[in-house]
Amino acid sequence: MRVRRLLGSKKFWCCLVLLPFLLIGCASAYISMQPRFDHDEFAWRRSVATMAGQMYQLSYLEGGDPTGQRVIFVHGTPGDASNWYDMLKHAPKGYQFIAVDRPGFGQTRPENAQPSIMEQARALGPLITVPERGKPILVGHSLGGPVAAAAATLYGDQLGGVIIAAGALDPDLEEVMWVQHLGATPPVSWLLQWEFRNANFELIALEDELRALAPRLRDIHIPVTIVHGTADELVPYANTDYMMREFSGTAPKLVTLEGGNHFLPWNARGPLLDAITEMASKLPATRLVPVQSR
Repeated sequence: MRVRRLLGSKKFWCCLVLLPFLLIGCASAYISMQPRFDHDEFAWRRSVATMAGQMYQLSYLEGGDPTGQRVIFVHGTPGDASNWYDMLKHAPKGYQFIAVDRPGFGQTRPENAQPSIMEQARALGPLITVPERGKPILVGHSLGGPVAAAAATLYGDQLGGVIIAAGALDPDLEEVMWVQHLGATPPVSWLLQWEFRNANFELIALEDELRALAPRLRDIHIPVTIVHGTADELVPYANTDYMMREFSGTAPKLVTLEGGNHFLPWNARGPLLDAITEMASKLPATRLVPVQSR
């Protein structure tokens, strides 16, 4: 009876008709908030990662000193490497900044969604496991936060530390709305741009992915810094309670941005750079050898 009443509801059919336009409008608003990016200013590179029978051509951008301390930036959802444009443009002397296109976004191929956090983390392997470049620092924003944490469980001995910016890690704080399931169902999903369709698949799977990741977090023993704004309406500040508890094995540092919102790559460059340079200052001095980009 409930299904029959739902199908007979004008509100339901109005929502169904308007949903694609609502999602496209939200996507357009998200894109308009991002700064203009000059694609000629930084060189695109490619790295190949094979995981679970799937080969990825991981696309990424480089900025700064090719022989400097390597810092790898992981974007949220939706997004791509250009989200970190401002950071790459202002890379401090002695640092090499690398921003990746996660699987399912940007110029990384294939374009299909990869909701698995662990598989996303494995794709970063070729950029992390370069002994002659020293131990890189990994910075993950939003959904890139759990990806960075997952990478720490896989490559902990080869990482210098992890910085989680406005990271979504507490599974109890994740909520999937019914319209998201509708947006993942044809023909509605066919109307969405592929990046936003992939983002929706990631968000629907996120709670289960975070619960699967949770038992591994206490095995992380490299430095962790958490940067989060108190006015974040997309990923609540309450995530920090969970992270401080679950990262207890590494004595995490919490940087609270009073009144800060979710969009830290664009409006919190200073605090993020401070967190990076502080973490790097505690790493053993390493003589870095120039290597060709993979």
